[in-house]
Amino acid sequence: MLKAPRTDFWQVGIVPVALQDVDADGLRAARGRITWLPDAGRWRYLADPFGLVRGDALHVFVEAFDYRVKRAHIERHEFGLADLRWRGQATVLEQPFHLSYPQVFEHRGETWMVPESHQAGEIALYRAADGTLDRWERECALIAGVPGADASLIEHQGRWWMFYTLVGPGARDQRELHVAHAPALTGPWTPLAGNPVRVSRDGARPAGRPFVGRDGMLTLPVQDSSRGYGSATRLLRFPVLTTERVVIEAGAERLTGDLASDSHTAGLHTLTGCGGFTLIDVKRIDRSRGKQWLDLKRRLRRLLGR
Repeated sequence: MLKAPRTDFWQVGIVPVALQDVDADGLRAARGRITWLPDAGRWRYLADPFGLVRGDALHVFVEAFDYRVKRAHIERHEFGLADLRWRGQATVLEQPFHLSYPQVFEHRGETWMVPESHQAGEIALYRAADGTLDRWERECALIAGVPGADASLIEHQGRWWMFYTLVGPGARDQRELHVAHAPALTGPWTPLAGNPVRVSRDGARPAGRPFVGRDGMLTLPVQDSSRGYGSATRLLRFPVLTTERVVIEAGAERLTGDLASDSHTAGLHTLTGCGGFTLIDVKRIDRSRGKQWLDLKRRLRRLLGR
């Protein structure tokens, strides 16, 4: 008998607590006040949330994955800022390759996005083409010719910094942290000569927008996959980050899905701040055989050219 598969399904939530104040106790205390995004539908899920506040709205950008095609596009979900009432959603970026991890931010009067597009062999910058946030144009490749994943950017002390991982054999993307720097957002970007700066399954792959903590230290959420992919997040702090030297302090606390959810307790792999909110995603694992039939039907369609 075929072994039952393990299929991950993620759910995105808005925690009404600033990221600098989130810890295990705080997340547990806030669980009854978390606003969850609508269910994505059968064989779909939403993950990798990033946010942008504009006017009276909180815009949450997510990876919208569909197991029927094994690919994702980027959706925008809008919430009222005062009451977090859901106002609707839109598909804002689609490509013939997988997209995820849509880090959005504003810089010099423009709105930008750096989605994961490792299947295209690049880390690319997109620009919002209109004021609605629903049309995005590729501006340029920040780093070309690499299968970069989960690139996380911040302007810090007069320089731009990028934290990212590389997709490769042996779950390389789950255990390596790479860093690049640039004098401006559009580059030129230079990877550090000492990459990867950290190799560890318990905290290397970026898991959200970098931020400056209450202690004034640059901090990066990272995935802890030591107990399975995306099983938790933890924080890395950088007391020293220069083009010649990197010093990393790894926080001991693991933030897990059971702190925030009763139904999605198997993982938490994104932790990103947006104003007074923290955006998270949590995971449940489905062990039904439906996924095997879904995969079989997809292969048959491919063989038949449909």
